[in-house]
This record gives sequence, structure tokens and C-alpha cells, in this order.
Amino acid sequence: MSDIATKGQLRLSFLRWAIITVPAILFLGFLSGQMANSGYDNGWFLALKRPDIMPPGWVFGVVWSTLYVLMGLSVAMVLYARGAHGRGFALFLFGLQLIFNLAWSPLFFALHHVSMALVLIFVILALTIWTTFAFARIRKAAAWLLVPYMIWLSFAAILNYKIDQLNPDAENLVSGAANTQIQL
Repeated sequence: MSDIATKGQLRLSFLRWAIITVPAILFLGFLSGQMANSGYDNGWFLALKRPDIMPPGWVFGVVWSTLYVLMGLSVAMVLYARGAHGRGFALFLFGLQLIFNLAWSPLFFALHHVSMALVLIFVILALTIWTTFAFARIRKAAAWLLVPYMIWLSFAAILNYKIDQLNPDAENLVSGAANTQIQL
């Protein structure tokens, strides 16, 4: 009996990983955004001066969902490449950048630390570039799936920078909450 897997078995192994990784990353991204009250429903965010290049709110949902699917597929390719040299380190880098990615929304939208969020985006981008090179040694397609993510991170860094410049006192900006005082 041969220990070599057939092409069908290899595809099935990849699909098993993808069935886990894609929904897990989508869910974690959704959870991070929900917990941080991210987006245009956030009163603090609405009170900020935003740059002219800021896309409409629906764009963020579509883009991030797509990017999380691509990230899930990318990491599934590396996960199913058992025995590949550097696989453990590549997965560590991916996990680290994902943790930082998930921390960005709470840092920006919940804690209102615009400048720190900008620094965090640069850390995420650097880790993602490193991850991409590590993935390329294992599966070139897995690396290419991270390219749109790096492009979006670069655009997000520009948005974050412009928001920081337009709102130097953003951390102290009061949320656009409803007024609860009764005037007589």
C-alpha cells in the first residue's frame, strides 16, 4: 500500500482546512468589528473629520469580508502543506499579524487611539509582508492571496494617517451620543 496521497485526497485535505479557516477568520473579523462598534454607526467616528478619499461605509464590509476569505484560503494552503520547511514559522507570523489585525478596530473605534492605530497598521503591514514571503516559500498561491490585503492595509494606513492629521485631538472628541439633559 502506498503512503502517497492522491490529488483528490490532497484537495479534500485543503478543503477541510478551508472549511475551518475561512469561517473562523470571517467570524473573528466580524466579532472584532462588532465589539469595537466599528464603522459609520459609531458616533465618535461620525464626529471625526474624514478625508475626501474615505469610501462609503458599505465598501469596508465588502472589502474586509473578501480579504478575510482570501486570508482564510491562504492560511489553509499553508496548513495543508504538512512537512513544508518553514511552515511553523509562517503560521506563527500569520497568527501574529491576525491578532494585531483584530486589535486594530478596538484600538481605533472603541479606545479612540488614532495615532496608536496608525502605528499598529504599519506593524500589521510589516508582519503581513513578512508572512507573504514566508508563505511564498511554501505555496506561491498562498502568498499571492495576501497581496490584496497588503494593498488594502496600505490604503487603510493612508486613511488612518489623514484622519489623524485632520483630528489632532481625536482621543478627546466626545462621542456623538444623544443629549440626555432636560432643558427647562
